Amino acid sequence: MSWRSALPAGVAVVVLIVVVMTDPVPQDPLYHVFADQRSMIGIPNFMNVMSNLPFLVIGIMGWRIIIVNEETVTATTKLAWIVFFFSIALTAFGSGFFHLRPDNESLVWDRLPMTIGFMSLVSIVVSEYFSPMLGRKLLPGLLLVGIGSVAYWAYTESLGAGDLRPYAVVQFLPMLLIPLVISLYWSRSDLGRYIWWMVGFYLAAKVAEFYDVDLYAAGNLISGHSLKHLAASLAPASLLYGLMRRRGRG
Repeated sequence: MSWRSALPAGVAVVVLIVVVMTDPVPQDPLYHVFADQRSMIGIPNFMNVMSNLPFLVIGIMGWRIIIVNEETVTATTKLAWIVFFFSIALTAFGSGFFHLRPDNESLVWDRLPMTIGFMSLVSIVVSEYFSPMLGRKLLPGLLLVGIGSVAYWAYTESLGAGDLRPYAVVQFLPMLLIPLVISLYWSRSDLGRYIWWMVGFYLAAKVAEFYDVDLYAAGNLISGHSLKHLAASLAPASLLYGLMRRRGRG
């Protein structure tokens, strides 16, 4: 194994060891309290609900690119891309449902599509930078891990001892490893720059989420959490744009 292959694996092992040694992390009840709680046209938390619509649009556009324009991806990687954009479309419904009635039960349906998206993205990156066949073989197991992380969290919460650690690994470890892989194997895929854009928008979404109250207080127009949804939707849009450019070069 070369050092370039060993480095991402080593980082993953270190992260997993640290997570295992960390105490269980329950869901903070304050997570369900958002700055913008305005109702409009009879829809509670209107802005946080409706700001999820771009996910649906991007998901549908992604399906069209993958299914109609076969030159954008190989037959081996096609399923992972379909699952990825399907998860993006589902996020519009899952997150929208959660924001209609924010609590742990509805949060399950918010997190499930996201974990499917993260895990299918890992399969895509493996396919693009290492082996399409390996990426396809890993996809079912990755999806089980992602879905299992949410199921585990929900189950532990039902026991009164919630544990978010597996879900945190599923969400954040790919965002750590994917930029590393792209940097080490830049020339292997023409999607590298668009994946970097995706990571950038993901980070911007996290910043907006952190400043939910502050951004809303600045003008009482739009909250940080609504901006989070908009920034997060630009992450898969970046990959969609990359695929459109790939089609244009085909």
